[in-house]
Formats: sequence, structure tokens, C-alpha cells
Amino acid sequence: MASQKLFFLLLSSLAIVQMALAGDPDIISDFIVPSNLSIVDGNFFTFTGMRALIGAAPPPAFKVLKASMVEFPALNGQSVSYAILQFPSGTTNPPHTHPRSAELLFLIDGSLQVGFVDTTNKLFTQTLQAGDMFIFPKGLVHFQYNPDAQNPALAVSAFGSANAGTVSLPNTLFTTGIDDTILAKAFKTDAATIEALKAGLAPKP
Repeated sequence: MASQKLFFLLLSSLAIVQMALAGDPDIISDFIVPSNLSIVDGNFFTFTGMRALIGAAPPPAFKVLKASMVEFPALNGQSVSYAILQFPSGTTNPPHTHPRSAELLFLIDGSLQVGFVDTTNKLFTQTLQAGDMFIFPKGLVHFQYNPDAQNPALAVSAFGSANAGTVSLPNTLFTTGIDDTILAKAFKTDAATIEALKAGLAPKP
């Protein structure tokens, strides 16, 4: 009986490990067509959302243009997506995570300070120049910052998921309704400080 319990425990553990390692599920067809689409041609496999970048001036604030399965349904089941990151001078992509994928960033123009924190709370940082690549491991908190006071930066990020997901730490902590008392205790501060942080993240009228 004990050996049988041990066997089931081992089997359950292996199943959990496999679930933890899994990314997008494998599909059993060449591609997935949305149920509301009756005709599939080359247009379905074409994404034109990045055309807005061509010849455009740098944006006034940090901006992300995504090509995930939300914007580009043909990616569903293909385990790949992209994001274009535009960094005006002095802007940051605040600490965040991607729960379903690693991120491979390629810096096209400018310079960026990047970093991530592993599960032992060790910080890994690097200053990237145009042509450099940096990997942010799956699920770990990471950030990017353009410290250049004069020049913008432009990067492309590739993901091993059609829908990597983004969890922004400032937004998650301070704009979702978590009680101020809980946040104040967690950050060893007071409710007034928490309110000031929330006010700084509130949308401007």
C-alpha cells in the first residue's frame, strides 16, 4: 500500500513538473482558424500593424506595439509573438513579468539598461548597445531603461508564446484595489505613501 502511494505521489509530481514546463499547447493541425472566419487566404497570415512605425517620429512616452494572438489571430497555436519597444529619452519599461514565455530582446537603435531578478533575489544587469541581444528568463521580474538624455532607443522582443502575457508590477500592486493597509505593511510604510504612489499611476485627465 505504501509503495502504491509512493508511485502515485511520484506520478503526480511528474505531471506537475510537466505542467510547469509547458508553454503553448501543441496543436494537431497546421494552424487554427477562428470560428467566425469563413475564408482563409494570405491576408489571414499577414499582420500590418507595424506599418505605423515606418517614417513615424518617436513617441513622447514609452510605447509598445504588440503582435500577439490578440492582435494577430494567425499566431494562435504557433508559439511565437513579437513586440516593438520604443523608448524616448529617459523612459523606462517598468518592472514586469511574462508568465508564459521568456523574452529575447534585440536592440536596434540607441542604448538600454536592462536587468532581471532571479528567484534568489539576485539582480542581473547589462547596458546594451545597438546590435546587442539580451534574454529575460520566463516569469522573472525584469525592466528596461533608456538613460540617454538625447537619443531614443528602439528594440524588438521575441516571445516563445503566442500570448506571453504581461504583469506590470506597479499597475498590479497599486491600481487593482489591493487594500492600502496590506500594501503599507508589505512595503513597511504608511497608507499616505501608498496613496501617493497610486496617485502617480492614475490616468491623467
